[in-house]
Amino acid sequence: MHDRSQAPGSWRIALPHTAAAVPVARALVRTALAELEHTADCDTAELLTAELVANAVEHTAGDDPIELVVELLPTGCQVEVHDPDPAPPGDLTRPTLAEPDVWQEGGRGLLLIRALSSSCGHRPTGSGKAVWFRLPAVPAQRRPT
Repeated sequence: MHDRSQAPGSWRIALPHTAAAVPVARALVRTALAELEHTADCDTAELLTAELVANAVEHTAGDDPIELVVELLPTGCQVEVHDPDPAPPGDLTRPTLAEPDVWQEGGRGLLLIRALSSSCGHRPTGSGKAVWFRLPAVPAQRRPT
């Protein structure tokens, strides 16, 4: 059980370096936001988390686990995915001049994250990198009932 008096709330969990990590990460984000009755958009948080985790699994070598960190802030939520590869994640923060090829499987995840988050980025860690996004809290009057 998490201490509700502790603000902000923070979840941290190691995930396997396999595609099975994606649904687990989505469920963790959904649970974290629901448990604190957080007002960030849960569907968007789940979608973007799935993209970050899938990218980490697909684009980093080895079997080392990846780590999901969910922080709930008064102004919104921040989700980070830590992986063992120090190389930055493609075009996450750089504007792209060309539109992605709609017939290609890959390449749209980072665009989704840039388009739907309030901010996103990456930073080096002691064991690789962390890629993150933030979503704002949604005012009560704009939330669906």
